[in-house]
Amino acid sequence: MIHIAAPALRDFVAAIFEKAGCSAAESARIGHYLVSANLSGHDSHGVVRVPRYVQMKHDGAVVADRELERVVDTPVIAVVDGRFGFGQTVAPAATRIGIEKCKASGLSAVALRNAGHIGRVGDFAEMAAAEGLVSVHFVNAAGSVLVAPFGGVERRFSTAPYCVGVPRPGQSPLVLDFATSVVAEGKVLVASQGGKPVPEDALIGPDGRTGNDPHMLYGPYEPLGPRDHRQGEGAIRAFGDHKGSGLAMMCELLGGALSGTGATAPDRPFANGMLSIFLDPARIDPSLMFGGEVLRYVDYVKSSRPAEPGGEVLMPGEVEERYRAQRQREGCPLPDDTWQSIVACARSVGVPQSAVPAVR
Repeated sequence: MIHIAAPALRDFVAAIFEKAGCSAAESARIGHYLVSANLSGHDSHGVVRVPRYVQMKHDGAVVADRELERVVDTPVIAVVDGRFGFGQTVAPAATRIGIEKCKASGLSAVALRNAGHIGRVGDFAEMAAAEGLVSVHFVNAAGSVLVAPFGGVERRFSTAPYCVGVPRPGQSPLVLDFATSVVAEGKVLVASQGGKPVPEDALIGPDGRTGNDPHMLYGPYEPLGPRDHRQGEGAIRAFGDHKGSGLAMMCELLGGALSGTGATAPDRPFANGMLSIFLDPARIDPSLMFGGEVLRYVDYVKSSRPAEPGGEVLMPGEVEERYRAQRQREGCPLPDDTWQSIVACARSVGVPQSAVPAVR
């Protein structure tokens, strides 16, 4: 395991994408959002994805420097087409539209279709919370069939993330952000490169047996080679039995079908769809009870006696906040295989050796 300072890692990732054909502005955005995921402890959505993103651009599956196309535009609703642009460009642009409409009307909904991989959805809930807004996000990944429904062994869902952000007066927001599968696919990717193993029952084989060997999902692969989930026979399991499976279904229908991206299906191009709903507490709650009640209730819930000695009750987003503080001090930890694959990717697009940051 190595550690790299976050600013140096951001600059290195940006250099890779600039050499790969993205503008300097877009390259900086990609570096910012991927490293932000690592800082938040979500390594599955961080720089481990650099080689995959570069390959997707090379294959034409994602297109550099796309601008949103507005398909529907009313005072409170927008439907925007990302036109297979990088998610780190089109998703924040869609979120800004939702924030602007919500601040004008008190409520808004934005459907983003045909986006490249948007990364950590919590980033966009945090954008809204910084403006004092509550947001709810339903996401799917059309073309990325990875997850078996409860009671089945064959893949039918994407990892179908769900996210809610709630602002807190004077404090960091509450951000609930999770895949509706036991683990995100990126966590299996990290595990396959020598990182933290996924839970013992995270995957399920065609025979119904559970396990955590990444080969179940990816099939055979070389240590530094690509991972292709289409080569594996197994699936990721939906979390929480019927509850997670049901929530995944709703993310597919709202984030996928309703956005115009389409619910997940095999043999179609990869695209994220996201339906985001934004609410302004100041317009809904003119008595201004909400902010104080959020603070009171958080304290009340956290005061519960821990189940184990020395334990604590954690709030959504609290772990991420602690990771950020630690990793800003110590650097972002990366498994050796992950780092070697990123460096190899950098060399393949022409980034000079002198641009490779020092490791700790």
